[in-house]
Amino acid sequence: MKIDHIGIVVCDIQEALSVYEQALGLPLREVTPVPDQKVEVAFLPVGESNVELVQPTASDTGIAKFLEKRGEGIHHICIEVEDIEAALARLKEHDVQLIDGVPRKGAHGQVAFIHPKGAHGVLIELVEHST
Repeated sequence: MKIDHIGIVVCDIQEALSVYEQALGLPLREVTPVPDQKVEVAFLPVGESNVELVQPTASDTGIAKFLEKRGEGIHHICIEVEDIEAALARLKEHDVQLIDGVPRKGAHGQVAFIHPKGAHGVLIELVEHST
């Protein structure tokens, strides 16, 4: 396992890229829509991990509500797992509160979220990359 990315909610990806890509000098890997989650994301590699900029594309989503309530900033930490089904089963065995009991489609594979109440105040995303 490793930290896959740190998700940062932003109002405008292009504006945020002027800081992360241009001012900080992080390389832009891609900007891609994730229609199932009603967001657009940008990935900027940092070592073995990434910074993920997340912009809501609809006002009726959890990301949009987060942005409205808390403003821009760190939203989640994503951990890459080899087998997301096994990781979810292990979390269920330990009675960890989940947002997603089954994986769903993400930008680069299957994802599932652990509720912040189950992870001591931190929203954790699990990802199993598509091969």
